[in-house]
Amino acid sequence: MRMEFWKKTVDDIYCDSPPQQPVALELWKAVKRHNLTKRWLMKIIDEREKNLDDKAYRNIQELENYAENTQSSLLYLTLEILGVKDLHADHAASHIGKAQGIVTCLRATPYHGSRRRVFLPMDICMLHGVSQEDFLRKNQDKNVRDVIYDIASQAHLHLKHARSFQKSVPVRAFPAFLQTVALEDYLKKIQQVDFDIFHPSLQQKNTLLPLSLYIQSWRKSY
Repeated sequence: MRMEFWKKTVDDIYCDSPPQQPVALELWKAVKRHNLTKRWLMKIIDEREKNLDDKAYRNIQELENYAENTQSSLLYLTLEILGVKDLHADHAASHIGKAQGIVTCLRATPYHGSRRRVFLPMDICMLHGVSQEDFLRKNQDKNVRDVIYDIASQAHLHLKHARSFQKSVPVRAFPAFLQTVALEDYLKKIQQVDFDIFHPSLQQKNTLLPLSLYIQSWRKSY
């Protein structure tokens, strides 16, 4: 019902008749002010609707598709708000969104495990002979860490691809991509603990993260 509400709400927003609901009204103002593309908003809703059953991803491509239609779509909208229409920026946004989706899936694994749920791609788990029960029991064997290594490596690869466009991406697009700082921070931390997804240090806040964001912003890079 929530998804149907938002589908109808987005339709109404683009017909200039938003419901009298605070979030819907602000979204309508943003759409009017920045001429936001309806397709990206609908992709987010449609993809979330498809995942309401909360099943594990069958493969890494399914996880990437989910990230593309949700995280990357948000970045495309952010670029529109910044007034950026650039193919290289779109390519970078696609890869950063996928990296964000993969890292979010990794970071949430201990939380989901505490509720007896595992969403990590099944193809990579099967490749290393790891079952969902291994994650529920917080197994720290090498094959479990190999699963995490493979998934984290894919996120790192997407960050690398996104940064390969850096010289071609307009500088005014960079604020949309500052989340790469937090993504890289997590990927470095998980490497330092030898890909033990349940290591307590991964659940601790990095108090220097705001400073890192400021420095990256000052350098005008992502």
